[in-house]
Amino acid sequence: MKSYQRIYHEIEEAILAGRYQPESFLPSENQLSTQYDVSRDTVRKALASLVANGYIQKIRGKGSIVIQREQLRFPLSGLTSYHELQRAYGYDSTTEVVSLEKAIITPELAESSGFSVGEEVWKTVRIRKIDGQKVILDKDLLLVKYIPELTEENLTHSLYHYIESDLKLAIAYAEKEITIDNLTPEDHLLDLHENDINIVSVKSRVYLADAAQFQYTESRHQVDKFRFFDFARRNPSVY
Repeated sequence: MKSYQRIYHEIEEAILAGRYQPESFLPSENQLSTQYDVSRDTVRKALASLVANGYIQKIRGKGSIVIQREQLRFPLSGLTSYHELQRAYGYDSTTEVVSLEKAIITPELAESSGFSVGEEVWKTVRIRKIDGQKVILDKDLLLVKYIPELTEENLTHSLYHYIESDLKLAIAYAEKEITIDNLTPEDHLLDLHENDINIVSVKSRVYLADAAQFQYTESRHQVDKFRFFDFARRNPSVY
């Protein structure tokens, strides 16, 4: 992970955890440069990412102010792991690994996942519990050529921390699609309500810094449990 990305994530987490309150100013660029022992250019890159994702606004002559907004539950912009969101929001949460096995990409899986037919993947299913309730079903395909070893412990804790810290892979970006789907038999692993007929599905193809896809994931959420947020910033056309 590059220095500006590390700074971005630390400030993002501090904002989400309330250590930087809305309408308060972040430390100056000089102060952040000293705090993180990096150049001002590196700090500016981190702040630019915070601006782009709607956490701060730069005010000429004053600095970077934290934007007043509703607390995020599951932000659509950015690429934040469930474990990072859990820490930021203080969820009372646990993860249960339902299955972990190797599989070969079939033509049907290739169409939905973006992987090539015949590639070897880890196929995993996990349940996320919040306040004791099973509310998220995570289904992942991860290319074995990038992740040769994978354990239930990796999946129970932070998969992305394992990938970035232990395997030294740089996770860069994701393409996401959100749909409202009919329930499947697998969804009944969750603590659904008696009258539930739909579920929110967030499908993501996740890429490394060299633009190679290494993961396809589908997170299926109870409809009434979550709010999904994005932040849009207009870039006016230049005429």
